[in-house]
Amino acid sequence: MIAIPDGVTMEVTDNTVTVKGPKGMVQKTFGQKGKVSLSGKELAIEGEKEYVNTALSLISSMFKGVTEGFRKELKIVYAHFPISIEMKGETILIKNFQGEKQPRQARLIGDTKLQVKGQNVTVTGTDKEAVGQTIANMRGATKINDRDARIFQDGIYIVG
Repeated sequence: MIAIPDGVTMEVTDNTVTVKGPKGMVQKTFGQKGKVSLSGKELAIEGEKEYVNTALSLISSMFKGVTEGFRKELKIVYAHFPISIEMKGETILIKNFQGEKQPRQARLIGDTKLQVKGQNVTVTGTDKEAVGQTIANMRGATKINDRDARIFQDGIYIVG
């Protein structure tokens, strides 16, 4: 049993959990190996130990996301060619990476927000998985394949 924090509302339908709070909303569907149910102000999770522990962890992350939010700091690092980041709808354009003419592209996931100030990039959102996947998309887009990564260390790195 999990107690629902104050200021947070929760809804459960067919193993889909929706959590709403002051920062926004997060929705997640859990598998069919167990059951998630809501009774009053408490949430009950039934199933195997692994299912219960995973569901507990995900739901506590959902509570944290809608009350505090998730924030990650990134830094743009380059040696010769100044890299710039631009948003175009749901697409993140990474321009001038290693002097390339065409911008590299990464996808913004969910309701994640991206803020760029010089070489500092901030990724914020209510869904921990969406924030992490957005960062992974940006890092994957700036992966260097054809050169020695020990020498060419240009890219986007997590700093906090």
